[in-house]
Amino acid sequence: MNFTRWSARLPGTQRRAAARTEHTVTPDRRGEGSVPAARVERQSDDPPDGHPTVPAVDDLPTREILDRIPALVALVHGPDHRTAYVNDAYTKAFGARPLGEPARASLPELDALGLLPLLDQVLRSSRPRTVKSRKAPGGRSYTITCTPVAVPSGAERSEGGVLIFAADVTDHAEAGERLRASERRQRETAVTLQRSLLPQELEQPDDLRIAAVYHPGGTETAVGGDWYDVITLGGGRTALVIGDVMGRGVRAAAVMGQLRTAVRAYARLDLPPHEVLQLLDGLATEIDPNQIATCAYAVHDPNEGRLVYASAGHLPILVRDESGTVLRADEPTGPPLGTGGWTHSSGSIPLGPGSTAVFYTDGLVERRNEDLDEGIAALERALSGATGTPQVVCDRLVRSTGVTADHDDDVAVLVLQHPARTGPDSELFRNAALELLGGVEAAPRARAFASGVLTSWRFPPELHDLGVLAASELVANSLQHGTPPMRLRLRRTDRRLIVEVTDGNDHLPRRRRADPADESGRGIAIVATIASNWGSRRAPGGGKAVWCEFALPGTPCPGRPERRPGTA
Repeated sequence: MNFTRWSARLPGTQRRAAARTEHTVTPDRRGEGSVPAARVERQSDDPPDGHPTVPAVDDLPTREILDRIPALVALVHGPDHRTAYVNDAYTKAFGARPLGEPARASLPELDALGLLPLLDQVLRSSRPRTVKSRKAPGGRSYTITCTPVAVPSGAERSEGGVLIFAADVTDHAEAGERLRASERRQRETAVTLQRSLLPQELEQPDDLRIAAVYHPGGTETAVGGDWYDVITLGGGRTALVIGDVMGRGVRAAAVMGQLRTAVRAYARLDLPPHEVLQLLDGLATEIDPNQIATCAYAVHDPNEGRLVYASAGHLPILVRDESGTVLRADEPTGPPLGTGGWTHSSGSIPLGPGSTAVFYTDGLVERRNEDLDEGIAALERALSGATGTPQVVCDRLVRSTGVTADHDDDVAVLVLQHPARTGPDSELFRNAALELLGGVEAAPRARAFASGVLTSWRFPPELHDLGVLAASELVANSLQHGTPPMRLRLRRTDRRLIVEVTDGNDHLPRRRRADPADESGRGIAIVATIASNWGSRRAPGGGKAVWCEFALPGTPCPGRPERRPGTA
């Protein structure tokens, strides 16, 4: 084949038209299948500047260049891509290849690489195409550029051809694969750490039904620090928390684990939500001054029918009432944790029977091509029609917002429902309260009230007597150390009996050992001995509440070993 009749622009090579000079080619050097040698003839043997003449690109012997370059080069022509030429590097890599036959038969490695359709495309479009890092038979990887050329097929006629230029990138491909493998291992470590730090099993309060779901980002995305938790506070109250640590990878997951542990510790203090966030803010600064996190912390009290919450830069909680109307808990919202210098405040939103509340992280609603408010509005529309169990609601919300396995961000969703109980189920959840005016008659009235209520609830005699004793001791403690207004409240669920006394004094009682000569100090010790659990907290409007609870026979308190009534 005469290589003087075709030309191709090799990748990375530019013609240097300015360097062209007139030249002649010796007739005896022309021949079929060879590239004529280029000679430069000048008027003088000595160049004007004293330096030897540098040949132009067009003067260089093309075939000699192609044979010597380390890249693989092949030339095919015609619609069936008949092989016209392969260079020495190609022959060394894949062996000798017959010329004149279709590429499907003579160049099977191109078929294995999936390049034959690409050759058709290059011929049709007359535009070069490149594929990166394809692994060929034998295990080597190549980046391949296919360039259209004009190939002579007769004395006066030429047809379309394609020059195939394959650069060996095996070392780069292997280095890239090692990097990707390292990133996969790091991601797997972060996912494992993240999942191990999330609750393995959610606590299930008596008055709420709760479910949660966590979806890590796609395989090409580093894991973030999304987290959630459910904490039973005692006395029927439940704390719910969700957060998102900025950043990704193992570091974000580790910070998330520290914050979640701290939240559980602070929640046991039974503080208002904004005070819990104040403590978390200082801790986040100590953990890492450069790390910030968003967090929403809420407390549900079945006696109040409301969700009291505080937010540190987190997305608003959504609540769907029994009629399907969705409310957004927008305010108050403070800056993220770790910024410091801010006093958070608490707000509240109704959460009555039949209501559903949703906590979520930004991966559920944030999209690159949409405003964040549009994502929240879409979630509201999905929630308004979401019915069923909390787990069903979780799954429906995730599907409706388009979260898939290759989603580019972590997603955490926490759903809680306050079920509306009717029929026999409602008999298991009862409330009774008595306002105490003080005076010597308060204690006898409290004992009589507690005895009558517990009898109507058909508790066993032993549990009845323990409940009356606990009510009497808590009321006596409030009469001695508290201030009006005072109230005794009895509550039963399907798993426990709760006795609670509130008064106007902020001082919280503590259990202590009373000396034999002391006339007081034994009430709380008695309550702590006979009850499954006890505690105290400050009320949001001032004053305090002291409570204790008893597990009903055969129903141990979740997360605590069962203690039979009357045992220490």
